This record gives sequence, structure tokens and C-alpha cells, in this order.
Amino acid sequence: MGMDRRESMKVMALASVALAVPGCTTRDMERAATHAAERVARQLPEADRLPTILSPTEYRTVEVLVDWIIPADERSGSATDAGVPAFIDFMLADAPDLEIPVRGGLGWLNAESMRRTGIMFADSLPPDQQSLIDDIAWPEAAAPEMEAGVRFFNLMRDLTASGFFSSRIGFDDLGYLGNRPQGGWDGCPDEAHVHLGLD
Repeated sequence: MGMDRRESMKVMALASVALAVPGCTTRDMERAATHAAERVARQLPEADRLPTILSPTEYRTVEVLVDWIIPADERSGSATDAGVPAFIDFMLADAPDLEIPVRGGLGWLNAESMRRTGIMFADSLPPDQQSLIDDIAWPEAAAPEMEAGVRFFNLMRDLTASGFFSSRIGFDDLGYLGNRPQGGWDGCPDEAHVHLGLD
């Protein structure tokens, strides 16, 4: 089993302290740094994090639902590929106020699926899943009796986007390069001025 991020930081900090100890040779320091790096590299990816808040049934429902929200395409992997279910479970542990709306919403989704098809959402056929999602994904068009589902879906859409676009897959999808040095800057492009009406 891998380490969590807190343990990883602890290992790296200890390695840094070891590097500063008088009498350590360069080889000792390299060995300590390599050992720390290897331990950190062995930690489980976020996508493999075991759920601590959601039940197995709830977690499976989240996996299916988030892949409807952000499916895999030719540009990038799906929400599940990006570890979004694990992110959502982590968020429930980190922000307890989310637990009741998310778990209650998952219960609503499964109850509605059972009412329509006699099968839990994650086990129902894709056309039945899409039909249910279509009824709650468009707030302006949703029937009044779908209001609870609409609120739940809006929350899950926000959580899914947050988890996806804060993951490595999401960064790559956006083409995010991080902070990079710039040799110069020519100012705002003319097209942007025109678009903003500043020409």
C-alpha cells in the first residue's frame, strides 16, 4: 500500500534533514535522496485511493455519473481516468458539509433509476442512464418533480469539473504549461482589443 501525501511530505522533509547532517558524503546524500524519491514514487495514484466516506455502491454510482459528465474523447481521458471519484470522496472527508447533499443525491439518483427501470443507476443500460441524466442536467427544461435531482446534478457537475481540471489529465487537456519564463511581452493582441471593444 502506498503513502498518502502527508507521509510523502514527511519522507521528503526527513531526506532534506539527512542531507544537511555534517559528515554525510555526497554519496550518502544521493542515496538518501534516491531512497526518499523511490518511496514517494511508490505512493498510490489518486485514482487508486480507496474511498473513506462513500460506500462501494455510492462510489460505483459516482464513477458512472462523472464519466457521463466528462467522458473520454480523442483529446483526453474520462473523469474516472483523472481520479475524479477519489477526488470527490476526498472532498467529502475534507468538507463534511458536502456529505449530505452528495450522498442524499446519490440515493435520489438510485431511487429514481429503480423507479424507472427496476435497476440501480450504475447497472442500468446507457440509454436509461442518459434519459435520467437528460431530465436533470438542463435546469430550465426540468420538470418540477426533478428539482432535487437538478440540484444534485449541478453539484456533481461542479465537483467533477473541479476534480478533472485540477488533475494531470485536466492540466494536459487545457494545455496548461505552468509558470514559464517569458523573454518578452508584446502586449494584448489586436484581436483581443477588438473583441473587448477597446480599439
